[in-house]
Amino acid sequence: MGFFRTLKEDVRVAKERDPAAKNTLEILICYPGLHAIWFHRVAHWFYRKKCYTFARLISHISRFLTAIEIHPGAKIGKGFFIDHGSGVVIGETTEIGDNVTLYQGVTLGGTGKEKGKRHPTIKDNVVIAANATVLGPIEIGENSRVGAGAVVINSVPANSTVVGVPGKVVKRDGRRIPSVDLHHERLPDPIAEMLNSLAHRLDRIEFKLGKLEKELEKRDGHKDL
Repeated sequence: MGFFRTLKEDVRVAKERDPAAKNTLEILICYPGLHAIWFHRVAHWFYRKKCYTFARLISHISRFLTAIEIHPGAKIGKGFFIDHGSGVVIGETTEIGDNVTLYQGVTLGGTGKEKGKRHPTIKDNVVIAANATVLGPIEIGENSRVGAGAVVINSVPANSTVVGVPGKVVKRDGRRIPSVDLHHERLPDPIAEMLNSLAHRLDRIEFKLGKLEKELEKRDGHKDL
């Protein structure tokens, strides 16, 4: 894909996924997520040429200007979008597929000091909400969503939703998401569901105890007679 075609595609993605985007000029000059991706493409090119120090210098300048840190070694696919972006960190061996969206404060980090693959692999059409953390050489499957503030330390199957600390997977009945689903606020709450379940059980117990009390009162009344 040519340079100008790539820029045009990046702008199109920003318009498509950010309802606040008003026009092309605004996107070009006011979107740090977009600027960080452009810096990364240049840094990654130098990284592949084994100019590691210069590549890191470019990524360092990018972090200073955008508040987004992307290691030049990270591999990023097409249609990548960082919304707001401040505080996003993407590690060296991270691999990101096509049409992935990250929100502010997301960390795609490593664990330990081992060499080799130590950062996550994010498959196509994944949305990772604000302040979520994905750690280690795990995989987030296609069409999945990671809820705000979740900490994910285990691989996630495709078409899933992850919430909580540590992250818990909620199956989506195998239903494939036909397009990039940006509604990361529509996530299940397993704690609330558990509390609701307990409340229903207490209601049933109270109902049964009430019936038992009435039966005992009737029996005691008959004895008095």
